Amino acid sequence: MKLDAFDYTLPSKMIATSPAEPRETARLLDLSCDGLVDRQVGDLPSLLRAGDVLVVNNTEVIPARLRGKRGGASISVTLHKRVSDHVWRAFAKPAKKCRINDIIMFSNDFAAVVRGRGVGGDVELGFINSASGDALTRTQLDVCLDQYGSMPLPPYITRPDGEIDSDKQDYQTMFAEHRGAVAAPTAGLHFTEGLVDSISIAGVKILPVTLHVGAGTFLPVNVENIFDHKMHSEWGQIGVQTAAAINTARANGGRIIAVGTTSLRILEACYQQNDKIMSFAGETDIFITPGFEFGVTDGLFTNFHLPKSTLLMLVSAFAGMRQIALAYRHAIAENYRFFSYGDACFMTRNSCPDIIDKIAAITDHFPSTT
Repeated sequence: MKLDAFDYTLPSKMIATSPAEPRETARLLDLSCDGLVDRQVGDLPSLLRAGDVLVVNNTEVIPARLRGKRGGASISVTLHKRVSDHVWRAFAKPAKKCRINDIIMFSNDFAAVVRGRGVGGDVELGFINSASGDALTRTQLDVCLDQYGSMPLPPYITRPDGEIDSDKQDYQTMFAEHRGAVAAPTAGLHFTEGLVDSISIAGVKILPVTLHVGAGTFLPVNVENIFDHKMHSEWGQIGVQTAAAINTARANGGRIIAVGTTSLRILEACYQQNDKIMSFAGETDIFITPGFEFGVTDGLFTNFHLPKSTLLMLVSAFAGMRQIALAYRHAIAENYRFFSYGDACFMTRNSCPDIIDKIAAITDHFPSTT
């Protein structure tokens, strides 16, 4: 399947650089009925049914972006994958300045040793106390990241003068509990205590899973055939209580609604591996494209995704390529706000998936790329 099937043009003015305030006033495009309906996020409880389950990602974003020096050269580092307590894979710029055993200084007592190099800008860093040369413990590294790191905002949220104070709160969901993500599960950014209360009053349970979102989520797909794309793996977990509650809800006719593509991915990764939802902990590099057979997720609350991205492929698989194409055309025409700080959409699983061969020319339906 060709990558161009998932391309569209978005005016830069429609990329949100800050969240809606209050959060519930963000727009919500409802794809779950006949046609498309413009709503607000605050309307979400009315789209749910008593007995449904909302599954949220409780990962916590760490301040994963660091700026340091190797000699006189400035180096920018974005962590993307923990290897051990003090070792991370990271994207470095410029990577050519990072040679094996080089030391990158972030402060007088905080540095990293380049332990290895991967493809492109990928490097492996071992974090140390630069005064003593000792490897940092996990706790010590967390303290240093909190002190010297900044929130790893995606590249389309521009901050010419550096991170602003509000990003520390804005780029973290209210569900954040387990440190480890280097990108926010952005659908969860729309939720507030008031919205959660309204959802609970509607008879809907909110259950947590964990997927530590990696920076690989922002990497472009650079292959012509999407099936040649290699996903970065991410660590996730489904607890015993969450698994049991999901299975009970399904047995009683309740729907499983994923808040964000990250929640959906860990649910479907578990189901694909075990043919059921059960307690789960481990890595997943699940790649969901049109034709994928969903096992557990009935609905999805998610943001609008980048052109040619794996997340756009996922929602196209879930709701149908034609439906997603029409929805994105409508959202652009109606001036919705896109991407991490932008508006959202609500969709249910397509029970009659489009035959891929019949819609290979999907770019006829996406907003024009010319």
